[in-house]
Amino acid sequence: MNGAEILVQALLNEGVTDVFGYPGGALLEIFDALADSPINNILVRQEQGAVHEASGYARAKNTVGVCIATSGPGATNMVTGIATAQIDSIPVVAITGNVAKHLIGTDAFQEIDITGISTPITKHNVLVKNAEDLPQIIAEAFYIAKSGRPGPVLIDIPRDVSQQKVEAFEPWRQVDIRSYKPTIYGHAGMIKRAAKKIIEAERLVIIAGGGVNTSGAGEDVLALAKAKNCPIVCTMMGLGSVPSSEPHVVGMLGTYGNQEANTLVRQADVILAIGTRFDDRIINAPNLFAPNSFIIHVDVDPAEIGKNIQPDIPIVGDAKHVMAQLAEAVQRNDEKMVGCGYLEKPHLPVVPDRIVPKVLDALSKLVDPEKSFYTTDVGQHQVWAANYLKCERPHQFISSCGLGTMGYGVPAAVGAQVACPDSTVVVITGDGSFQMGMYELGTIMEQDLPVKILLFNNHTLGMVRQLQYHYVGKRYSNVKFGCAIDFSKIFEAYGFNTYRINSEDEIEDALKAALADPKCALIECVVPMEDNCSPITLAGANIDDMVEC
Repeated sequence: MNGAEILVQALLNEGVTDVFGYPGGALLEIFDALADSPINNILVRQEQGAVHEASGYARAKNTVGVCIATSGPGATNMVTGIATAQIDSIPVVAITGNVAKHLIGTDAFQEIDITGISTPITKHNVLVKNAEDLPQIIAEAFYIAKSGRPGPVLIDIPRDVSQQKVEAFEPWRQVDIRSYKPTIYGHAGMIKRAAKKIIEAERLVIIAGGGVNTSGAGEDVLALAKAKNCPIVCTMMGLGSVPSSEPHVVGMLGTYGNQEANTLVRQADVILAIGTRFDDRIINAPNLFAPNSFIIHVDVDPAEIGKNIQPDIPIVGDAKHVMAQLAEAVQRNDEKMVGCGYLEKPHLPVVPDRIVPKVLDALSKLVDPEKSFYTTDVGQHQVWAANYLKCERPHQFISSCGLGTMGYGVPAAVGAQVACPDSTVVVITGDGSFQMGMYELGTIMEQDLPVKILLFNNHTLGMVRQLQYHYVGKRYSNVKFGCAIDFSKIFEAYGFNTYRINSEDEIEDALKAALADPKCALIECVVPMEDNCSPITLAGANIDDMVEC
């Protein structure tokens, strides 16, 4: 066997059935080996799309996504996608080809130091020097990518390693990395202290972050909320970790969250924050976030504890295991439980008299929550989607939350649809973001994927325009597109239909027709340029000091 064949066999050993890749000179042997294997390569149209597709695949299927790119520009095109996966803690294994080992450092054709470039944006990366090492490298890459706090791992394979002959393939059966031992269970003393504070709290608020989604701790979180009769608020990454229809779930908090969620957090005497980074969009002004609250912070990554908010009780561990520990500790003293008195009524945000929230509200009612995914791009539509879509299960909402990568929605939808072919996958995008990811329409066409693309067209970069509205005295610069694009012509070129929403009375009919279309379809909704996400919290303010705009 050569190195490329060993790589493919190692991927098969990890249960890989699909990869997202684009071939090139440094990958000739690898793609030759893939062609003879049962692994399905989805031929992407650009390498950044390959990483986003692997990300959407990983999130929808709750597994590790795999993408492949050639050396030089193929590898550098993956950088933004890798950084996107890193910040949102998505398990992706990115494989790059490189020039032969003897050419490394000579500025050879399409040579690049991708391991050096990607070091700050990967959980781990490695330059393979010997084909015999590939079984161990692949096994460890998958283990690192999915364990602890998940994240991307990059494997760079010089072409002569792919060509190198090895007598036999020896699978790597036992992964044991001495220097990498993620903490899974919380410290017993901290668990005991946290349980006592939870029991005694009169105004407990639970913040469910992305770690609740990743670990599958949603049921445990909801059980505690019911036992305590307290509210749950979600970060954007945490949406869907607990069903939004549950009476205790109040929706998203933070700069672009809702007023009720932010007010509850500010009034809390105890905050139990699970699997969240306390990023700036959640806390807004660190010194004003919750100065009178006792904070318990649970996170599997010790680097996140105390980084942005100093907790009173830090607990390092996997959210699901820690919640099980907390539940047991609380149950031992449940007779002392102080109820919070939170009114058990469904949180039903008032849908503003604007077309975008009304379209999203209608969409939520038309799809099967158990067999649907929403992927979004980044901008005003992302914020509206986070607030007005009803997310009922983990990973139903797939978005670039940390890096805020425009062009993420369409390729992420490709990955989600490949992972779950029987599900309805809807992209929520804007005319600005769509133009950064529309190259993957070719992949959608070739793979015959029934992805639906809901495009809100306001002929502008809406979020930047809104920021200019708030921060530079309504002086609008380089945000209005100078030409009106007929997106239907683009979809027509790929053989797809277009459905339009020009007014509120067309919403339901257009959505139903598009959802029933057996192929990919565009639903284009005309939006007034002046429509802003509202309310929001401006920089430097308390999160509950929200302004209408």
